[in-house]
Amino acid sequence: MLENIEFLNKGFFWLLLLLPLAVIWYVVKRNSQTAELKMSSLKGFKTTSSVWSKLKHVLFALRLIALALLITALARPRTVDVSTRTKTTSGIDIVMAIDVSASMLAKDLRPNRLEALKEVAADFINGRPNDRIGLVEYAGEAYTKTPITTDKSIVLRSLRDIKYNNIIEGGTAIGMGLATSVNRLKDSRAKSKVIILLTDGVNNSGFIDPKIASELALEYGVKTYTIGLGTNGLALTPVSINQNGSFRYGRQQVEIDEGLLKEIAEVTGGKYFRATNNQKLAEIYKEINKLEKTEIEEKKYYNYEEKYRPLVLLAGLLLLIEILLRNTIFRSFV
Repeated sequence: MLENIEFLNKGFFWLLLLLPLAVIWYVVKRNSQTAELKMSSLKGFKTTSSVWSKLKHVLFALRLIALALLITALARPRTVDVSTRTKTTSGIDIVMAIDVSASMLAKDLRPNRLEALKEVAADFINGRPNDRIGLVEYAGEAYTKTPITTDKSIVLRSLRDIKYNNIIEGGTAIGMGLATSVNRLKDSRAKSKVIILLTDGVNNSGFIDPKIASELALEYGVKTYTIGLGTNGLALTPVSINQNGSFRYGRQQVEIDEGLLKEIAEVTGGKYFRATNNQKLAEIYKEINKLEKTEIEEKKYYNYEEKYRPLVLLAGLLLLIEILLRNTIFRSFV
């Protein structure tokens, strides 16, 4: 009940220290004003105790309570109601271009590269509530999985559905993946347009040169962050398909065209990252999240309601009651 109450002038609470002094003064004064009569014996007198004489202390209690209420009123109690309105002043449109070639099933990341990416990417998407995000898949060719949208549930559901399949032409068409992503952003009116392009191989498919695609991104003002995914050295990678449709794995050298990925990032004003394990991949997405900040305008409205008036009125009422009692019922005792 008191959690929303604040006191504007808390220094007045020091005056409450006067109350114990007032009690001491009252006791001392009462004892000094009590008349004494010394007698050798009280056997001939009938002793009775008057209730009214004991109740006279109520007058002093009323005065103390009234004083405490006045001190509290001087401290200016008030309730504060804070309402907040948040407005996105400049959102960011982001397209995540994901390599879904067979090599993304390599087990140098746990449980494999593709699943590790999906887990980290989901955290990234959840951390961008005010931005529009889309998904592009690419292997030997590229297509849009999800257009840019503010509906994160759709994006997350599409992300979970991403998996390797043999419908898409095999290979790694980095240029196609980048060009398709640029195409999703070229008509965007967002102040900032970003592509996060991830691959674990080299450009060996597609009919669009990655350098031409990067120049296209530059022309439309699209910044590209590139991520090379894969450990250094050998990785347990699918090398063939068994008769039952499962993959046969073998150790293959990890080949990533880091020179190309660095060039794409440099031309478009982005940055290149290398993810060699799950932790490094998560750190990369956190860094990109920090680099691309959405401007948020937050307005707070404060509504103050003063609470000292009821305290003053109650203190005045108690003092009035004390005066009335002192001049009526307790007049002959005080």
